[in-house]
Amino acid sequence: MQNNDPQAPQAAPDANAADAAAQADLAALKARVAELETSNTELRETVLREKAEIENQRRRLHRDLEQARRFANEKLLNELLPVFDGLESGLAVETADVAAMREGLGLTLKSLLKVGENHGLAQVDPLGQPLDPERHHAVSMVEAPGTVAGTVVSVLQKGYVLNDRLLRPALVAVAKD
Repeated sequence: MQNNDPQAPQAAPDANAADAAAQADLAALKARVAELETSNTELRETVLREKAEIENQRRRLHRDLEQARRFANEKLLNELLPVFDGLESGLAVETADVAAMREGLGLTLKSLLKVGENHGLAQVDPLGQPLDPERHHAVSMVEAPGTVAGTVVSVLQKGYVLNDRLLRPALVAVAKD
């Protein structure tokens, strides 16, 4: 049987062309898949490197914070060393009279207060001032002729403020009405 269809002989070349086009598309897709796999591998490696870098930064930050906590008072303590030395020198002297000992203690206290001031510490010494319940704690009321009622007439214990925050109120005696 013979095929008299004029389009029949052309069907085979069309099939070959379609097959070749499919092969070309398949090769292009395989190349694209390989390209995407390479890109995916590179991205995965980049993510792993970034993750490792973040973990290293976290460890460094943790170590630095730990060091900062351990040595936070280093500057303060360095400034206190001369005060310690002054006290030890004063205690080592055995033949000092009371006046010299008192003078040495006064200088040591002055040095200690200076260190405190350098770090934001201030004394609250309200003698002669009106009572401030925010900074003073009245422990007694006394007769004080010639003094306005509510005025601090004696300080039993000085108070202290650190950077505008009250650490300890001053214990005071106040004039009665």
